[in-house]
Amino acid sequence: MDLPVTTRLIEANGLIFEIDECLPANGDTRKLALCLHGFPESKFSWKHQLPLLGTLGYRAWAPNLRGYGGSSRPKSVGAYGLDHLVADVEGLIAASKAEETLLIGHDWGAIIAWHCAMRKIRTLSRLVIMNVPHPTRYIEEIAVNPAQRRKSWYVLFFQLPRIPEFVLTRNKARAISGIILKMAVDRSRFPAEVLDQYRANALIPGAMTAMLNYYRAAFRAGRKAMAPSQNRVEVPTLIIWGEEDGALEKSLVFGTERFVSDLTVRFLPGVSHWVQQEAPETVNAILRAWLTHVPSL
Repeated sequence: MDLPVTTRLIEANGLIFEIDECLPANGDTRKLALCLHGFPESKFSWKHQLPLLGTLGYRAWAPNLRGYGGSSRPKSVGAYGLDHLVADVEGLIAASKAEETLLIGHDWGAIIAWHCAMRKIRTLSRLVIMNVPHPTRYIEEIAVNPAQRRKSWYVLFFQLPRIPEFVLTRNKARAISGIILKMAVDRSRFPAEVLDQYRANALIPGAMTAMLNYYRAAFRAGRKAMAPSQNRVEVPTLIIWGEEDGALEKSLVFGTERFVSDLTVRFLPGVSHWVQQEAPETVNAILRAWLTHVPSL
């Protein structure tokens, strides 16, 4: 039986975060699994993973990142820079009083997770990345790979003032559903009730601008901030990569071992960018095997 998931508010780094929480089956809350979502999603994207993590002995948290859902929504672009996003993670870990932290990230959540690992934040013991490359690999690849530059066109579009907000929220945020369905391979995993979660999130006043400000702050910060020279990751790292990613080339994964001392990579053929939602059974089996050191059948 799945463990129950409840929603609560947590104060961290001077902000309020709305989180989904699954308490561990053994009642021991010293180990935290912190799951960071991407764009244009929310904490809801981890609904399949939280109960698994609880059964494996983790206190599992999936927060709405700053700007999303019921979490605090700073107004300035600068408030969404990586220094603040990493500090949010550090604040959440401190609030949990965890002695050991498993950090899991997808899409923008994975970008934040990579930077947390490169900065060697407190109690971080393991890292799981889903469909986002090491930041240095992205910078390397986009310089030489025209296909990746074409796939990244939307980053430039998001720099425009107001127009992206209008496009993405008109017709009750129909474009948010379109972003997800256009890239999905198995659309049956994204029925109306799932897409409605993300559309409703985008339609909260000020939320769409906050979501886009992640891209705007990153663009303004430049390549040195996004891919710093201190780029080593020393904690054991698992990359799970859906091969049919419409935004990121599979080639971005190759060469990651230059920056990660203990790396495991699992490719999922026939699975899109939305890997943990589109193939939750496979993703969960991989997570279980990697975390318990017991191979999946």
